Amino acid sequence: MRSEKKITFSLDDSVKQRFLKWAQQYEEVVWLDSNQYEQLDSRYEALLAVDGLTSLVTDAAGAFNDLEEYLANRDWWFGYLGYDLKNDLESLSSANYDGLEFSDLYFFQPKKVFLFSETEVTLQYLPMVAEEMEQDWQEIMNTDTSEAEGTKENSPLKIQLRTSREAYFEKVTQLLHHIERGDIYEANFCQEFFAEGTSIDPLRTYHHLNAISNPPFAGFLKLGHHYILSASPERYLKKRGDHVISQPIKGTAKRATDPIEDATIRKELLEDPKERSENIIITDLVRNDLSRIAKKGSVRVDELCKVYTFQQVHQLISTVSCRVEDDVSPIAILKNTFPMGSMTGAPKISAMKLIEQLEDTKRGVYSGALGYFAPNGDFDFNVVIRSILYNAQKKYVSFSVGGAITAQSRIESEYEECLLKAKAMREVLER
Repeated sequence: MRSEKKITFSLDDSVKQRFLKWAQQYEEVVWLDSNQYEQLDSRYEALLAVDGLTSLVTDAAGAFNDLEEYLANRDWWFGYLGYDLKNDLESLSSANYDGLEFSDLYFFQPKKVFLFSETEVTLQYLPMVAEEMEQDWQEIMNTDTSEAEGTKENSPLKIQLRTSREAYFEKVTQLLHHIERGDIYEANFCQEFFAEGTSIDPLRTYHHLNAISNPPFAGFLKLGHHYILSASPERYLKKRGDHVISQPIKGTAKRATDPIEDATIRKELLEDPKERSENIIITDLVRNDLSRIAKKGSVRVDELCKVYTFQQVHQLISTVSCRVEDDVSPIAILKNTFPMGSMTGAPKISAMKLIEQLEDTKRGVYSGALGYFAPNGDFDFNVVIRSILYNAQKKYVSFSVGGAITAQSRIESEYEECLLKAKAMREVLER
């Protein structure tokens, strides 16, 4: 049983920066932040987990079974599911270039957990470190927020494209041919932007990315020399009690500085038949995935193609939910829905096979999921998109972007959408 203490205070950016700065002394850190989005089905405003007691680090083979055994010890577990865990679920493989070298799965059992509401933080410490609560709190409150973003400047870097513009056009043409033949209906095709031989300050970079994006599923992960700096707008899957929800994103439009023009763009996105069809195809895929583990008749579409507005873009988001029986394990839910349909396509397996053939980079953590399992079996995971990935040991920085290719796709427009999605990451890294 964890020792618990509740402290009342006001959660603002300076407080968040104190906690994250303080956490950097540990090798294992996960910070998850909703950025106070009111419309989300979120239990916590933010969560912080540090200092792993035990951990599970593995490649795809048998990973979900290993995770099921690991979670038998009911406690908090924080970490990520890499996209290539698909290979544990289907007869698939991953042979593309991998400059980041993340493991396919990593979860740790933190000694110290902080659960935030707007006005209160609950500290939950394992008994072996419970006596450190008071000292830790004093250290956190005394952390100098003027240096919360770190002290190192990023070294100069030049972003490169793994896939050239010409190659992108050629590969998407091939995907369109497969769609015309009826092999698939939709595929999410992605490309990598990267820089080699460079060092960044992960904390400074994360704060900047989060400030200009302000997403509902932000996250900072540090595991040794591996970092995820996530400004994700998308929830993969959440379980609370017997209620499970998924919120796939498909459909993107730029923002405009002029309010009238911005409202027009928003309305055009809502009514765009191509963007809506992208979303509806994936919503149907998610409905089908959830139906495998749902109570009969409980799968429902709570929102279809609703426009959500973020700092950088407008997005079409649907919300799909279901109820599950008590004997359906968290891992069974994940195995029947992973990877997120918005990052694969439909039919899912056929789309994943084509993605592997045509993409130039192993996805790894990108388009996987970052989040937590709670002691009661609840969980919440984002989709790792709009995220900077960093291997400090290899001095390799990477981010990937993609979009849905359907029969209605215009290649030039799809390419421009990729550049739009890449804008925030490039701005942060190239400043």
